[in-house]
Amino acid sequence: MARLAQTPGLTDVQRSILETVREFADREIIPHAQRLEHADEYPTDILDGMREMGLFGLTVAEEYGGLGESLLTYALVVEELSRGWMSISGIVNTHFIVAYLISQHGSAEQRARLLPKMATGEVRGAFSMSEPECGSDVSAIRSKAVRDGDTYVLNGQKMWLTNGAYSSVVATLVKTDTGADSVYGNMSTFLLEKEPGFGETAPGLTIPGRIDKMGYKGVETTEMVLDGVAVPASAVLGGEGQVGRGFYQMMDGIEVGRVNVAARACGISIRAFELAVAYAQQRRTFGQPLAKHQAIAFKLAEMGTKIEAAHALMVNAARLKDAGQRNDVEAGMAKLLASEYCAEVVQEAFRIHGGYGYSKEYEIERLMREAPFLLIGEGTSEIQKTIISRGLLRDYKL
Repeated sequence: MARLAQTPGLTDVQRSILETVREFADREIIPHAQRLEHADEYPTDILDGMREMGLFGLTVAEEYGGLGESLLTYALVVEELSRGWMSISGIVNTHFIVAYLISQHGSAEQRARLLPKMATGEVRGAFSMSEPECGSDVSAIRSKAVRDGDTYVLNGQKMWLTNGAYSSVVATLVKTDTGADSVYGNMSTFLLEKEPGFGETAPGLTIPGRIDKMGYKGVETTEMVLDGVAVPASAVLGGEGQVGRGFYQMMDGIEVGRVNVAARACGISIRAFELAVAYAQQRRTFGQPLAKHQAIAFKLAEMGTKIEAAHALMVNAARLKDAGQRNDVEAGMAKLLASEYCAEVVQEAFRIHGGYGYSKEYEIERLMREAPFLLIGEGTSEIQKTIISRGLLRDYKL
């Protein structure tokens, strides 16, 4: 039987990895996700299993102890994990982005010191760009790094850090006065190293506590307060010569992140469809299964079509990035379509479940609370439309 979201042209290694991850999701994630999510409990046992599988080093080069796999493999793994429970994919997402940033933009010393430990999951990464007074407008960040002799001193407040507590290195975007004409040339990315946990986890660096969320539970989301955090110039991503390059480095990471969000949306959509198509065949009304009613059958047809379209765009964006091509437009399209379609597919699955969908005993209730996050994460739909339209006008300029 043909299944949704199949990816042509995969290698034997990729297929083997995905089969292993899918079996892991079916065996270790889905049976426990409801209990862990409702308790907002950190999934320690699941994470231990992922470490044993080498998933934290999936995209880290083999020379640093990783598997050296592509962005496409990473995206498809995220899709499988999100099908099990989106919070699990959130735990590895920011870790993957930080590992990518260090691999692509880090100094030789940063790569040699951090990547081997990141590959094993001993060191976990968090990504920090947003602040309380800014969201989509990155130029409005206020946190600053000021040069003081051989060090930089950082002050400010960052917001919405996934893995904020359990991480050991946080890629952090702050303003630096480089004298550039553009605000974007006056930003730098620092690799802030800390101890895992809450409270003051490094001198001057405080993780106050977890933010209570509507969904996306189990994985912690935090603030980060910087109060006179002194770090050497070598803490700049890529070394001191990369001061002022932070915005461009982070945008490179965000393109990876947008592919990830598209993959998460595909995974949730697939799970919502699986739940809906099973329920529609089991639940009987007016003397026949729900699926025999044309109104429900048409819903399933539309859901499946949306999943296929979103998956295809996500795969295309990942493959472009793997080929070394610019994929800002394609990643934006993938994130836009996949996240919007995810919200629609989940809601249709909820409608098919009827009153049972409103019960916390049913998995679809959790998906209804998780899907809206994807409309916001890594840039709202409106931001994606801005990126897409600018790219199209650039390519079709008269």
